[in-house]
Amino acid sequence: MKRVNYYRLTAYFLPFKTQEDKYISGTNFSQVVGIYQFDHDMRKLLFPVIEEIELALRSQIAYFFGHRYGALGYLDKANFSERHNHENFLEHIEREKEHNKQQPFVQHHNEKYSGKFPIWVIIELFSMGELSLFYADMKRADQKGIAKAFAVPSDKHMKSWLKNLTILRNFCAHYSRLYDAKLPGVPRTPKGFGIQLGNRLFDYIVVLKLLYSDSIGWTNSFAPGLCATIEKYRDLIELKRIGFPADWEKIIA
Repeated sequence: MKRVNYYRLTAYFLPFKTQEDKYISGTNFSQVVGIYQFDHDMRKLLFPVIEEIELALRSQIAYFFGHRYGALGYLDKANFSERHNHENFLEHIEREKEHNKQQPFVQHHNEKYSGKFPIWVIIELFSMGELSLFYADMKRADQKGIAKAFAVPSDKHMKSWLKNLTILRNFCAHYSRLYDAKLPGVPRTPKGFGIQLGNRLFDYIVVLKLLYSDSIGWTNSFAPGLCATIEKYRDLIELKRIGFPADWEKIIA
């Protein structure tokens, strides 16, 4: 634990404190370290799934937008909804091109194509958050097309879930505490889903399942990995603090 910043570790003491800022009786340092390790293992489990969804989204947007509006269609504000701030969008693209100017594919397009990047190339410079915003700025008919490709009930669900996916990715990327965390967003619940989604870790894992296209990989890899992680830390964690209901294994399977 010498390599763990003390300030980062202090966040893991919070679930063991009362409203009077006193520690719950029986709390010990080993338990806090165990929760920290639980978060570490959970992030390792979540990140590959998040990345696969991100790559699929990147591919779908590039294909759909390029097919409908052409390779450089993203340069025309008429191809976006009214909420889209095209000037800021173009300025951001130029900043990303400058920031990544040493990348071979950026150099190639600057030198050979006078800085003109087709949508399937420029989208490689977008972060998950930027992909989510790009989707939110598309025309609604186009949003519905992307949502359909992911088998998502509606564009409104897709917009909500991509926002939640971005939040979860950022929590994992910045090593933010997942245990006992109330994440800053509530995913839209599909009609007739059976449970009402909230803002705990479990709810965001459900969103991953709903967006993940590899059902075999989920069933054979992720779900067993999640079960193994929960079992490994069962004596240290309280499932309610990460939003896991009693029948969570049935929902996640």
